[in-house]
Amino acid sequence: MTESVRVAHLDELDRIAVAGGEYRPIRRRLGVRAFGINAYTAAKAGDQVVEHHHEGTGSGRQEELYLVFCGHAEFTVGDETIDAPAGTMVFVPDVTAERGAVATADGTTVLVVGGPADSPIPTSPFEYWFAAEAPYNAGDYDRAVEIASEGLAEWPDSGQLHYQLACFHALAGRPEQALEHLAIAVANDPRAAGWAQDDADFDSIRADPAFPPPA
Repeated sequence: MTESVRVAHLDELDRIAVAGGEYRPIRRRLGVRAFGINAYTAAKAGDQVVEHHHEGTGSGRQEELYLVFCGHAEFTVGDETIDAPAGTMVFVPDVTAERGAVATADGTTVLVVGGPADSPIPTSPFEYWFAAEAPYNAGDYDRAVEIASEGLAEWPDSGQLHYQLACFHALAGRPEQALEHLAIAVANDPRAAGWAQDDADFDSIRADPAFPPPA
């Protein structure tokens, strides 16, 4: 294994008895630094799997996402009780909210991912056009434009995002907007000129003098 990738299996992780359950150190094992990630296991139903705590003081102040990896748990967040079978995700953005979980099945493991609530990272550009893929495939190009355009607030110069918007506008019959976005895409990511040459989404505007030539 090289330093470019680190791999571990859940079953290989230490089991450290703490707070009524078992702490499974992922972050330390893999050396993760960009975010917090660990797992907790309860051997028996009725055992605490996530200790009762909040993130409002000390070194915490993290937004936390809990994924029930296997088994079944019951979460308590503030005054709310959440039934959480395997596959359930429980996100707690309120750092002051008291939260905890009890296993309702033997061998329950919960994966916890956290990051500083005061230092949010930007949404990746691809998330916007991936979210627009369903309306695009359904031929609802106006909705695809609406979704992808949300990303311009964070990524006004993203070549790939402007490229996708050019596709959507071209298919919606708006050549001027399509060519405008395509020009921005090429200016910020020269690869876009090459992508456009064989992209059927641009068949309606390919003959326009403003269409970019091959790179």
